[in-house]
Amino acid sequence: MKLAEQARKAADIYQRNPKVEAIWIGGSVSRGWDDEYSDIELFLAWRNGPETEDRLEPVKALQGEIISFHCYEDEEWSEAFVTSEIKFELSHFLTSTVKKNINRTVGLYSPDLESQCLTSAVAEGVCLYGAEIFESLKQQTAIYPEGLKRAMILQSLDLGSRWNNRYSLVARQDWLMLHEVFVTVEKKMMAVLFALNEQFVHHPGFKWQRQSIQRMEIKPSGTETRLESVFLEHPAKGLMILEELLQDVFGLVSRHHPDIELDKWKAAGSSARPVRKTGE
Repeated sequence: MKLAEQARKAADIYQRNPKVEAIWIGGSVSRGWDDEYSDIELFLAWRNGPETEDRLEPVKALQGEIISFHCYEDEEWSEAFVTSEIKFELSHFLTSTVKKNINRTVGLYSPDLESQCLTSAVAEGVCLYGAEIFESLKQQTAIYPEGLKRAMILQSLDLGSRWNNRYSLVARQDWLMLHEVFVTVEKKMMAVLFALNEQFVHHPGFKWQRQSIQRMEIKPSGTETRLESVFLEHPAKGLMILEELLQDVFGLVSRHHPDIELDKWKAAGSSARPVRKTGE
C-alpha cells in the first residue's frame, strides 16, 4: 500500500475525534519526493488541546508501536509510531497556533525557520480531513510577501566570523571546522535561494536539498552539482567552488533586489584573516 493510502487510513481514525478540525499530509509524501526510506508526516489541527488518550487511542487502533511520545512543548504535541513497517510522525497543534505561526511568517515577516516550516507544511500539504478549515489556512500562504523575502535575505548575508578564517583552516588542514563553515555558508545560501524563489523553507536543515533546488527558477547555473562538489572535492577546491557560488548568489540578489545594499556584505564575504609574514 502506498504511503498516501496509509496516511488516509490513519486519518480516517483520527477524524473520529470531534476535537480534530483538520488533518493533512506534509513532508516528502505531500511533495511527491518520498522513497523507500520515507515515513508519513501527519499534521493535526485541534479545536482544543488533545489529552493523552486522544493521541494513544488512534495508535492502538492502527496497531502501532510507539517509539517516541512528547508532551506539549513549543506549542506542539508530537509522537512517532511504527505500524506495518511504516513509521508515522504526528504533529499536533491548536488551530489557533497554526494561524498564529502563519501570521508570524507572512504577516510579521519573521525569518524564523521553525515557524516557516509549519507554514510550508500547510502551503504544500495534502488535506485528508477538514477541507474548509485547511483551505482557509492554506489561502493565507498563497502569497510569499516581499517583506519576508527581504528579511530572509538580510538575515542570511552575514556569513559569520569563522568564514574569515577559511584560508587558515585550509592551510592547517583543519578539515572538521572547515566543513562546519561550509555547512553554515551553504545553509545561508539556501535560505537566500528559497527567498528569491518565493518558497517557504520546509526544513531548518534544508533536507531534500537537490529536489528543492531542482524546482527553483532563480539560481546560479549548476547549483545542485556545485553545492555537492563543495563536500565531494578536496576541501581546498571545495572552498574555491563555494566562493564562486557565493559571488553568483550575491549577483542574483543584486539583479532581483537592487534595493538591498550589498557592498558591505560582499566585502565581508571576500575578506579573510590576514597572514602574518614570518622572518620579519
